[in-house]
Amino acid sequence: MDWLTSYKIPVGDFAAFIFEGIRDHAEGLLDLLSVVLETMIEGILWVLQEPNPFIIIAVFMLVAWLLHRSWKICAFVALGFLFILNQGYWEETTESLTLVLSACVVCMAIGVPVGIAAAHRPRLYAVLRPILDLMQTLPTFVYLIPAIVFFGIGMVPGLIATVIFVLPAPIRLTQLGISSTPQQLTEAVRAFGGTNRDVLLKAELPYALPQIMAGLNQTIMLALSMVVIAALVGADGLGVPVVRALNQVNTSLGFESGLVIVVVAILLDRLLNFGGDKK
Repeated sequence: MDWLTSYKIPVGDFAAFIFEGIRDHAEGLLDLLSVVLETMIEGILWVLQEPNPFIIIAVFMLVAWLLHRSWKICAFVALGFLFILNQGYWEETTESLTLVLSACVVCMAIGVPVGIAAAHRPRLYAVLRPILDLMQTLPTFVYLIPAIVFFGIGMVPGLIATVIFVLPAPIRLTQLGISSTPQQLTEAVRAFGGTNRDVLLKAELPYALPQIMAGLNQTIMLALSMVVIAALVGADGLGVPVVRALNQVNTSLGFESGLVIVVVAILLDRLLNFGGDKK
């Protein structure tokens, strides 16, 4: 077997060459991207942290009522956030919500148009499929390496790693929703003189909306699952106490912060679960 291993294909060296080339030749673009993302993160963080926590809780309860018209879900949201306040993790929770919301903005802004294009161009989707598979199956820790190389440490590299991991979900679900639109529906729009834009806006997007919303739900859940990993590159949030508990072998701190992450995940899932009981 020595003859096979002595001529190792330089996969790692090639990847390092690509990353270093991007870092050296696209420094200005990377700096601009970093400034834009950092500004967005700071803006969302300001909105969540500056008001009194009870105001933010009331806003989430209002959103829950507008989406579900259910006092049970509103009460659940209130109790969940009050539990987080009681445990003393409000600041970390707002930081994690900032990372999640920022990832949603970036992923949906990229994923929905790409998913629409992929649904209309099967050859494009055939090219994208192995790339999306790679993005979803590559160990998430690997994303931290180029994120650190390009952006150093902090919230921005954590956001970049999160976006790379999460992005396939909205692309796949948008593509699935658009491509499964009944042909009779699109033909009816064209029969009344509709253009391609009319078909997209009046037939495909309304039909695919449940799939797109499912993509948003998956984006939020997957982004929240990255908070601990993002903490390893300096991103603030609920991942920081988890990492600290791991380093200190602190069972109390680890269970506390882990349970808060679970509560946040359940709250967000209930807010976006449009199939529930709305009575």
